[in-house]
Amino acid sequence: MTLFAHGLGGAADLPIPLTYALIGAAWALTFSFAVLAFAWREPRLDPDSPGIGVPEVVRSVVDAPVVRAGIAAMSVVAFGMVLAIGVFGPADPARNPVPGVLYIFLWVGVAVASLVAGPVWKVLSPARAVYRGYCALTRRRPENGLLRYPEAWGRWPAALGLFTFVWLELAAPNPGSVTAVTLWLTGYLVVTVAGLVVFGTPWAERADPLEVYSSLLGRASPIGRGAAGALVLRTPLSNLAGTPVGAGSVAVAATLLGSTAFDSFSLFPWWRALVSDAGLAPTLVSTLGLLVFIGVVGMSFRFAAAATGGLSRADRRMLPRKLAYTLTPIIAGYVIAHYLSFLVEKGQATMILFGDPFGAGWNLFGSADREVAYVLSAQPAVLGTLKVFAVVTGHILGVAAAHDRCLQLLPRAHRLTGQLALMLLMVGFTFTGLYLLFDA
Repeated sequence: MTLFAHGLGGAADLPIPLTYALIGAAWALTFSFAVLAFAWREPRLDPDSPGIGVPEVVRSVVDAPVVRAGIAAMSVVAFGMVLAIGVFGPADPARNPVPGVLYIFLWVGVAVASLVAGPVWKVLSPARAVYRGYCALTRRRPENGLLRYPEAWGRWPAALGLFTFVWLELAAPNPGSVTAVTLWLTGYLVVTVAGLVVFGTPWAERADPLEVYSSLLGRASPIGRGAAGALVLRTPLSNLAGTPVGAGSVAVAATLLGSTAFDSFSLFPWWRALVSDAGLAPTLVSTLGLLVFIGVVGMSFRFAAAATGGLSRADRRMLPRKLAYTLTPIIAGYVIAHYLSFLVEKGQATMILFGDPFGAGWNLFGSADREVAYVLSAQPAVLGTLKVFAVVTGHILGVAAAHDRCLQLLPRAHRLTGQLALMLLMVGFTFTGLYLLFDA
């Protein structure tokens, strides 16, 4: 099983020439901004709106303590089994499902589930489950750690954790190594549980890379929480407007967006030749390339978000972190476009490997002879259209979210001109993203 062919497909998969797709996407984005500028003149997105209440029977089941406890127990057992398979299972990643668990189910599956159902990792997290057990034994409130989480840290620890993952996936010498993946998963569990013990649940909310990732994309879900924490349905943009902001928010968004772009870029033959010809330093070259992509996304967004008049220098410096969440729909669009076929098809291959996780000749679930159904790769035109639709929709929603927040943050005289640099940047992201997806 080859896990790392993320950018499945190319320009030939599109039902129209790539140039037309690029021009059409840019026009769609520009036209949407023009419509917003004239038809959306006051802030409309309210994360505290009552929404539509979810039926009581659904709420009672989802929030039932016994259900939450059962999910937590299964999460700990499942994570422990994955670590055991990583240690005692086959060393060949083509026969071991552990790399697929990390790269497919945890990275892509949790993201897609969060877009549908909200921040699911808060419920599925084995680290939170272990910590809740520890708090029950010590009779301690989960939100209270030994120390107070430093506000200045913000989400920087999560950004660093996310970078360790994307580095392992995109720049490490052997990203498919079962040992390397198992070590990352073990390190993630140890660091997260230790952080929870020291700082309480604020560590999970701000420093756990998987929870921050899941919570960020979960804000783009139609499912939210209303008064007293009740489940409600709202427009995704209204939920998105309630995204917490703080230090490190731009770094998290830049890491997610820049690494996805670099993943596509790394498939260019000339880049792969450059890396392979780097002698003893291919990992260094790949690491520098990854850092450049993340840095360009972060710095360009900081410049575009702060390029407005009518505000003091201190207020302008705060704009990037206050607008960083508006990149979430764009990140979601690229996740779907870049990894959809990967999730559907390589996910099947990973599940098949669970039929014999320890290489002992087992045939659990009767899956040994099952073949992967390439339902998306077999329809390249459909897949190409889905990719373009996901990217363009993500950018349009990002423009709408940014426009609404700018109406709140910018002086009335600069509400439109203050958004122009951000709008141009998003057009550039659209062009670059589609080009990398289909021409790499």
